[in-house]
Order: sequence, then C-alpha cells, then structure tokens
Amino acid sequence: MKKIILSAIAIMAFAFSNAQETRFGVKGGLNLSTVVGGDVENTKSLVGFHVGGFAEIHIVEKFYIQPELLFSAQGTKFDGPFEDGDVKLNYLNIPVVAKYYIVDKKFNVEAGPQLGVLLSAKAEGEDIKDFTRSVDFGFNIGAGYSFTDNLSVGLRYTIGLSPISDNDIDNSDDYYNSAKNSNLQLSLAYKF
Repeated sequence: MKKIILSAIAIMAFAFSNAQETRFGVKGGLNLSTVVGGDVENTKSLVGFHVGGFAEIHIVEKFYIQPELLFSAQGTKFDGPFEDGDVKLNYLNIPVVAKYYIVDKKFNVEAGPQLGVLLSAKAEGEDIKDFTRSVDFGFNIGAGYSFTDNLSVGLRYTIGLSPISDNDIDNSDDYYNSAKNSNLQLSLAYKF
C-alpha cells in the first residue's frame, strides 16, 4: 500500500514540475454508494461522504488533468431475510481525471481511472477486511460547473472494475459477474 501511495505522489510531483499552470484545491461532499453485480440482491444506497485535495494541471487550452487524493466512505445497505444490515467500506481513492472545459472555464466534463486502497471494511460492525480486496479499480465519468474562479460543484459516477472480494472467482466469467462498487458523488470544491 505504501508503494502505491508513494508512486502516485511521484507521478503527481513529476506532472506538477512539467505543467504550465497548476492550481491546488480541496473538495468534499456526499456519496451515494452501493454494491452491484454478482449474486448481490436487495441492496440499497448507503449515504457516505468524501473529502480530500486535488491539483488541476493545465495542459493545453481547455484541457486539464486533475489528480486527487480522497478519503471516501462507501458501502451498501441490504435487506436480509430476518433483518436489514449494511456493509461499510472506507477507501483512500486516487482518481486521475481528464477535464475539458466546454464553456469558458464554467462547464466541464471529465473522465478517468481511479485506484482505491481499502482502509477498513465492516459488516454490521464486524471487521471483514480479510474477506475483501485491498485494492479497488474503477472508472469515473462526470461533469462540473464553476461559479467563480475558485468555487465549483461536481457530479461524478464511479463504476467499479474489480471485484470487492476474491471469494468464488475461478475464471474470467466469475470475475466479470462479481460484486463491484458503484458510487455517485456530489462535490463542492475550492481552488486556491
């Protein structure tokens, strides 16, 4: 896990040194997450939050790269045969999105990969970290709007590409049909 984080920091530092213009910022907001796919049934969205920092690196004209480092509280609620419950998954997410400003630095669209490092996993208060994967891969798509040069909002959907657990994965069909994270984020961001 330390190697992954150090590699991400090294890539960001290299990008910052080569960028024409870089602005830093903080962001936070609401998560609506669930687990989809596999034999997962009767799940509902779990409300969580995300908070962290980012760098917006100007590449050319309206095109930017935005690496981020976010703490993200995710998971799902489920309806059980006897009682309802929840699964809470906390990640250190490292998304790197390409942003394109469509309208004069006001409205933007974004897309890019995300690496998530599992910090904790609990089901009904019991630790299940040993039964979940320590690394999660996802892909982000989203849009944002800048009210001012510093203040903006964003809406992003992250679809999980890797299974939450390695249990019962014997072949590629099991891999693709396994339970994965699904997360919708609403963010408020401030650039310095």
